[in-house]
Amino acid sequence: MSEGLITLSNLKPFAGSKHREKRVGRGPGSGHGKTSCRGQKGQRSRSGGGVPPWFEGGQMPLIRRLPKRGFKNPFRVEYAVVNVRDLARRFSAGAVIDVEALRQAGLVKGRAVRVKLLGDGEIDFAVTVRVHAASKSAREKIERAGGSVEIVEA
Repeated sequence: MSEGLITLSNLKPFAGSKHREKRVGRGPGSGHGKTSCRGQKGQRSRSGGGVPPWFEGGQMPLIRRLPKRGFKNPFRVEYAVVNVRDLARRFSAGAVIDVEALRQAGLVKGRAVRVKLLGDGEIDFAVTVRVHAASKSAREKIERAGGSVEIVEA
């Protein structure tokens, strides 16, 4: 075997990359005794002392200096939006289109729970659509084509 070949049996760390552990509080002979490398007094010398990483030395923290803007409605209901145009492209006449069918067709993605049908585009064949909400124009276009829109509960 050549000396330069590295195998699992002769793996070892590079020279100088491993250091002995600093053992503090083991008496004066160790060089790290008495105050255990913490100095005399102060916040960082105490057990449990120190400051969290986000502490800014007592100045007003950045998050409190920034202005607060807007309002986040905790009761907002989010809908995944599907247009009539999308139904005309992905489905054929007589199809029953529900949330699961929309998901399989790739029109509803992510963790959207509710689906709303909007009236952008045209459709010229009858389909049955079962969604959580529909705009007036979308409902009119589908019914004009001979289809129906059913509103389901979430």
